[in-house]
This record gives sequence, structure tokens and C-alpha cells, in this order.
Amino acid sequence: MRLSLFSICGISNAIASLFKPMYIVHNLIAMELFMSTPELSDHLYLDNQFCFPLYRATNAMVRAYRSVLEPLDLTYAQYLTMLVLWQTEGVSVKELGDRLHLDSGTLTPLLKRLEVKQLIVRGRCSKDERVRVISTTDIGKELKSKAALVPEQMRCKLGELDIDLLGFKAMCQEVYLALEKNV
Repeated sequence: MRLSLFSICGISNAIASLFKPMYIVHNLIAMELFMSTPELSDHLYLDNQFCFPLYRATNAMVRAYRSVLEPLDLTYAQYLTMLVLWQTEGVSVKELGDRLHLDSGTLTPLLKRLEVKQLIVRGRCSKDERVRVISTTDIGKELKSKAALVPEQMRCKLGELDIDLLGFKAMCQEVYLALEKNV
């Protein structure tokens, strides 16, 4: 199957929108690119879209994580947040949002829920009182040892999948970086 510009643009939506439905942006791109191109009309079939399997795989991955993360009382977005915090203690809200590609409107309620669960504390930067800094609590730190099993549990859910997952991850990253330049 030949990749169209529409299909390639669809990748950007799926990768950049792990936490949001991509329908609106996807449809706007499709309208803009193909309104005056009747010979490409077969590219408007759902089964011809490169982005759709990626979108479905993303949704399936999040659903698979749900059952693995349930015993930890974490959502997928909370898990990703904790991964960043376990890696970098005392990160600013801005840095965290940049790492996760989340805006403050999405990140703030997520952090409040983690704070209610006593996994994190929000404080002020000692050098600049305007900067909010997020740190893990002792409970949050203890959760890391339980979460250490999550990657292996997810690999087990993939079964005998015959694909180079590290290579696939690298390709997704390359596509993301290439498309991010054009956003």
C-alpha cells in the first residue's frame, strides 16, 4: 500500500494524542488535503489509513495497561507521570508537562489525584517561589518497587509477537520528531 500525505499526517495525531481522541484534527487534515483531489478518494477508506492501526494499537495498549495498573491504583497517565518522577526527583510542573506532552489543564488534575493518593507532594522551588516542584512521597517511592513488574507483565500480554519492539519504538520516535518539526 502506498503511503499518502494524509496517512503520514495521521501518524502525528496518533502519536501526539495518546491521551486525547484524534478525530477532530484527523478529519480537518483529511478535508484540507483531499477536498480537491478526487483520484485519491480511495485513500479516504478507513482500511486504507496507516494511522488507524496505530490508533487501534494505542487504544489496545492503554486497555492492556489498565488491567496491569489496577492493582497499583494507577491510570495509564498517572503511571507515565510516576515514571518521570521516579527518574527525576523534584521536577517542575513545566518540565513534567514537557516530558509527557501534556498541557497544564490536563496535568493539574492528574497531579491533584496523585497528591490525594499521597504519592506526590507539590512544593515551591527554593530558587524561584513561582515554580511548582513535584516530588514523590515515601508511599510514591515504595510504589516504584511494585511497578517494576509492569514492563514484564506488558511483554507477556504481547505473547509471541514476532516484531522488533525496540526497532518499532525507534521508528515511532523518528516519525514523531520529523512531524513535530512541521507542527
